[in-house]
Amino acid sequence: MFCGQVKGYLSQKKIQFDDRDITKDPSAILELQKLGFMTSPVTVVEDKVIVGFDVPKLDEALS
Repeated sequence: MFCGQVKGYLSQKKIQFDDRDITKDPSAILELQKLGFMTSPVTVVEDKVIVGFDVPKLDEALS
């Protein structure tokens, strides 16, 4: 549910992103584990990691 909201928000702002689907891509699960998370969505912007659909944190990371 929140994954779709993050993708929609980024698309609305015309921000390109790589969509990694942990249900279809085992390497995406490993990448998520390396970041220390077992939940989704996790958005990585350069060195910033945002968990969930957190608009203020997304906006801050994207500015």
